[in-house]
Amino acid sequence: MPQLVYDENEIRETIDRIVDRTFRMDFGWDWPGGVAFYGVCEAFEATGNGQYMELLQQWVDEKLEDGLPKLSVNGVSIGHSLITLYKSTGDSKYLDIAVRMADYLLHDAERFGDDVLQHTVNSEKDVFPEQAWVDTMMMAGYFLLRMGRLLDRSDYRDFGLKQYHGHEELLQDPVTNLYYHGWDNVAKNHMSAVYWARGNAWAALTMARALREIEVQHPSYMIIEGSLRDQLSALVRLQSDEGLWHTVLNDKESYLETSASAGIAASLFAFGTLYNKYIQKSIGGLLKQVTADGAVLNVSAGTAVMHDTEGYKNVSRKRIQGWGQGLALAFFAELLKSKNRVYH
Repeated sequence: MPQLVYDENEIRETIDRIVDRTFRMDFGWDWPGGVAFYGVCEAFEATGNGQYMELLQQWVDEKLEDGLPKLSVNGVSIGHSLITLYKSTGDSKYLDIAVRMADYLLHDAERFGDDVLQHTVNSEKDVFPEQAWVDTMMMAGYFLLRMGRLLDRSDYRDFGLKQYHGHEELLQDPVTNLYYHGWDNVAKNHMSAVYWARGNAWAALTMARALREIEVQHPSYMIIEGSLRDQLSALVRLQSDEGLWHTVLNDKESYLETSASAGIAASLFAFGTLYNKYIQKSIGGLLKQVTADGAVLNVSAGTAVMHDTEGYKNVSRKRIQGWGQGLALAFFAELLKSKNRVYH
């Protein structure tokens, strides 16, 4: 495949604008900030810009003054940033909190069936009994894998892998190889059974990253690699001419959605240069979605498992969202990292 063509200075400047705009947003201790700051951490690792970590450390330290809130599956996503803060500062307080989050998932979080985590958020109002949402692969499954590798904890790693395998079993369609948004274990169905783009981004991105966290000799490696391989084969054939993906993947009348497109495009690096022609299209398409002020445009609002396809198509994309900022940063950071990566 042809080498990727882009202006490195433009990518670095775009990352800087997105990070700056992200820190002019207000977040609580929940998944919007969790994903936004995951992207900031990816940007730090790709650029070496220490200011990004200084800003993140200030934010986390201020939040810690209020104490740790009630935990949820989505709410532990800030743990990704705590791992990076610990690695960059050496301050064990960040690791201590990350361990508390991992222990919560391992011992206390609601689950069903074969220890599949029930989707939970930091809200007493929103309860989803025995529902598995694909979001959990990013918020909790990947976090547990990272903690397992960091601390050489097989219990964290194995429970994280159980989330990958459980969600694949419940959510990946064996015909299309795309992921459904959710599974209702009480009703035994996929609810609206929609192939939601951002949900597929959560699955693809975190499976791509999981392959870096586990040894190729581990039996789970080929299971995850196979799921990702088949999913990406389907996803690249649904990419639009603009280099983006529709919010309902198989419905060309649904709008092109930026956060999903960034997450999917970031996952395409998992197989070396195989998907370069699709990544190349995404570079231009995603750059067009970033304003001069660093806001990432056309990002759908927080999305429950909607009743039908029309529900997804009518989710607003008017506002700036933390997950849009974070996933865009993850893509542009991966683009910079790929320049120095040797593929075999």
